Amino acid sequence: MARLTGRPPGPAMPKRRQLRSFDLKRMEGFEGLIGVDEVGRGALAGPVVAAAVLVTRAFLEGRWAAAKAGRVNDSKLLAPAEREALWGEFEALAAQGQIHANFGSASVEEIEAHNILGATKLAMRRALEGIYPAAAFRRSEEPDLFSSLQERESFVPAVSCRIIVDGLPLRGFPYPHQAVVKGDSRSLCIAMASIIAKVQRDRMMAELDARHPGYGFARHKGYGTDEHRDAVVRLGRSPIHREMFLRRLMAQRADPDQMDFLPGR
Repeated sequence: MARLTGRPPGPAMPKRRQLRSFDLKRMEGFEGLIGVDEVGRGALAGPVVAAAVLVTRAFLEGRWAAAKAGRVNDSKLLAPAEREALWGEFEALAAQGQIHANFGSASVEEIEAHNILGATKLAMRRALEGIYPAAAFRRSEEPDLFSSLQERESFVPAVSCRIIVDGLPLRGFPYPHQAVVKGDSRSLCIAMASIIAKVQRDRMMAELDARHPGYGFARHKGYGTDEHRDAVVRLGRSPIHREMFLRRLMAQRADPDQMDFLPGR
C-alpha cells in the first residue's frame, strides 16, 4: 500500500525504547508499574512459576534501562546464558532498590487440585504478595477530622501502582490488574518477570531431574518433547507429572494400553 505522506518510512524504534515507552505510558497517573508473567503452564511435569517486577519512572528513565533494556525480551526468545546473566543484573538492581521483584510457584498437587488456571493465579498471587499484599490495593475513603481515632490510625491509602499481567484478564483474582496480550514482548517489566520466572523454574526442574532421573527434566524442563514422551512411556508417571496432562497426551497415542502407567508407580 502506498504511503499518503510521500515520505520514506523512518527507522524502527529500538526495542529497548519500545518496551520502556510502553511501560511509561501504562504508568501515567501512578507511581509504579508491576509486570507479572508465568512459566510452565503448558508443561507435562513440574510446577508453574510466576514472577512480579515493580518498576518506577525513575528506573525507566535511568541509566540501566537506557543502556541495557535492549537485551531484555520475552524469555522464550533468549538463550539460557542470556537469561542467567540478566537474572544476575536484576538481583543487583533489586539490591540497590531500583526495582522490586519476587517469584511464586504452585506445585503439581495444586495444579491437580485447582486446575492449571487456578494454580497459575495462585503462583501469580504469591509473587505479588512478596511486593504488596492484595489489601494494599483496596481503595477506601480517607477518614476526615471527625472520624474516630481508630479509623484514622487504621487507614492505609491505596498503593499507587498499576499491575499489568501477560495474557488475558484473570477472573476472581484478588489484585486489580490490566491484561496485556503478548505482554512479554511489549512491556519491559513483564519481560523482566518472564525472565525471572523462567530462570527460577529451569533451576527447579534441574533439581527435580536429580531426584527423578531418566526423564530428562533438566533438558526439556517438563515440556512434551519426543524425548520426554518416550521416557514417560518407558518409565511410567513420576510423582511430579501432571496426571490430567498425561491423560490427554496418551489419549492421542495409538496404543490405548499405554494408559496403564498413569496411576503411578
